[in-house]
Amino acid sequence: MAPEEHRIVVLISGSGTNLQALIDAQGTPSLPDAKIVLVLSNRKAAYGLTRAQNVDPPIPTQVLALQPYLKANPGKTRNDYDSEVSKIVLAASPDIIVLAGWMHVLSDTFLGEVERENIPVINIHPALPGAFDGVNAIQRAFDAFGRGEIENSGVMVHKVIREVDRGEPVLVRTVEIKKEDTLEDFEQRLHQTEWGVIVEATKIVLESRGKKPSA
Repeated sequence: MAPEEHRIVVLISGSGTNLQALIDAQGTPSLPDAKIVLVLSNRKAAYGLTRAQNVDPPIPTQVLALQPYLKANPGKTRNDYDSEVSKIVLAASPDIIVLAGWMHVLSDTFLGEVERENIPVINIHPALPGAFDGVNAIQRAFDAFGRGEIENSGVMVHKVIREVDRGEPVLVRTVEIKKEDTLEDFEQRLHQTEWGVIVEATKIVLESRGKKPSA
């Protein structure tokens, strides 16, 4: 019997470099018996959608942007939007949901609906646990290094909870900031670390769920 594939849904908002790392890893020893079954973006111009569509065979994609949704559905709220996101995601029957540069804070509505289905949600964040939560973490870490407040920064993948970037870390990697670095140098080194971390963390969570390939 063929191995049972793990189903991955990826949420994105931008260029999709972390998505590309997952695409390249699916079905390899880095992420065995795994398949991305849906890429959902909250921005229709996100290049990550093109990355998904360029795969052979193409990965299914959908777009659901907050403001167009609210405009098309008078009386609906942000919570209604999050509920709609959860319906799209759950319809793909995922084993894991990976936020790979998803720039929208998901509410209790979304988290409650996926928790009821016992589906783990993980997020990649370009900082160490407890440091530089939220937006612009790379710039803030670089500035803090310049002021002598920190010696390095890092990348983590964490479980998504209601508090932004405060979920239990799945995997953490330190990233050096060098004295001669420009912001662009540091940013590139950090992103290269992200590409490995997001794949490894996804594999860890899938393995921890106890869903083993069929014999």
